Amino acid sequence: MKHLIGSLATVAALSASAAVAEEWRVNNFLPETRPESAELERFVEEANEALGGAHELKLYSGGSLGLPNTDTLRFLPKGAVEMSLMWANYLGRDAPALSSVVVQGTIGSIEEFEKAIPVVQEIYEEEFADWGVSSVGYVAIPMLMVSVFCGEEPVNTLDDLKSKKLRVWARDQVETFTRLGVSAQIIPQEELYVAMKTGVVDCALYPALYAHTISLQEVSKHASFLYPMASGPYVLGVATDRWEAADPAFKEAVTKAADDLWNRTNQYDDDLEREMQAREDLVGQGLTWGEDFPEADRALFVEAVTEVWAELAEEAGGNAMGYRERVLEALGR
Repeated sequence: MKHLIGSLATVAALSASAAVAEEWRVNNFLPETRPESAELERFVEEANEALGGAHELKLYSGGSLGLPNTDTLRFLPKGAVEMSLMWANYLGRDAPALSSVVVQGTIGSIEEFEKAIPVVQEIYEEEFADWGVSSVGYVAIPMLMVSVFCGEEPVNTLDDLKSKKLRVWARDQVETFTRLGVSAQIIPQEELYVAMKTGVVDCALYPALYAHTISLQEVSKHASFLYPMASGPYVLGVATDRWEAADPAFKEAVTKAADDLWNRTNQYDDDLEREMQAREDLVGQGLTWGEDFPEADRALFVEAVTEVWAELAEEAGGNAMGYRERVLEALGR
């Protein structure tokens, strides 16, 4: 009888231990080759080390869980995954006001960007809270240099671009280039390689820094710089009810690892050096890097995207205009 009681106690203890050892899946839509994915790997490792096996985070990169990044505000509160990377620019269908927080191309310097970041984070937290999502961490995006990659012919003026089909990744870009007389369409980055190879588009808007992560140089022969781009940071989101119910020690470990993740990535001093090295590497792989788009063309782009920013905010309604005004105030405009 004693042996039976002892065995039952052991089974109960093991069952309790198994119940405590909970796995949290972390959905990352970025390719594994992206620098941000490496930073997320480190975040997961540091959090797990602090947790000591009681809980475990497990990273799934490259969209391997099959969860569309545009649907994050739908699947995350429902518990389809415990934690997910989010990017506001992908969420405009469900939360239109997010599209007016930072429209890419309207902030063109690191100095301005650093003024805006705290306000942008505040806005994200407010907006996501309305969806039952808590922002538990951030991953900074470098100050990127956006270029036009083309398959067969070099393109480095807006006039030349008007005769091409251009790939973009956000609605504000579609609206901006349409205003400039350029035919633009949204194609997800996981479909871009095939779209370029098969001629669905002639050219693609993309940062040189990340071009190698989708082998864009294999389907492009020419590239030219168009405009600098600051973006709101990626957000690590968790369903608010799940986060509030989590063990305090778990939340402390995740928060500490997330703070370290933000401090590591929120650095911009070497962005230009990394950009130039990326261009050199692409040229070494057979790409021809052409002349920059003229200053006059870039001025036209900035003028157009600034007008689009105002129009999108007005169209979105709700908090959108207020969000835009808060960012403009932070920028001193």
